[in-house]
Amino acid sequence: MNEKHADLVSNRRATHDYEILETFEAGIVLQGTEIKSIRDHGATLQDAYVKVLDSELWLIGCNIAPYRFGNIYNHEEKRDRKLLMHKREIRRFKVASQEKGLTLIPLALYLKHGRIKVRIAIAKGKKTVDKRADIKERDDKRRIQQAIKQQQY
Repeated sequence: MNEKHADLVSNRRATHDYEILETFEAGIVLQGTEIKSIRDHGATLQDAYVKVLDSELWLIGCNIAPYRFGNIYNHEEKRDRKLLMHKREIRRFKVASQEKGLTLIPLALYLKHGRIKVRIAIAKGKKTVDKRADIKERDDKRRIQQAIKQQQY
């Protein structure tokens, strides 16, 4: 993905729990009030995942809050939502999801040319040791940056 888009909703936990191997962009089938709710930052991808069912991609477990002004036309909060991708990409996802240790997770929902898109990733689960190493590395970088700033003054 070459362009940078501001994320309306992001799965910040994903980079902590998973090692991201490859990312893709997919369209999503939504109802009217779901789009308005997402634009209002009313969605979470915390427990969401992507699954290939009958040669179709589905976003499962994504919670989109009911739209405040939606009254009787509001959507169901936790329904499964179909993702739109080319068949060859879906086949690639199917092979990846069947491989041991790999999973498909949504990273973000964002607007592109007026349409909501989903950034999905093929990811591998991290072990606790890996998480600790990442935290230690991040802390070391922060200490180095602080030391550099201290020397500049």
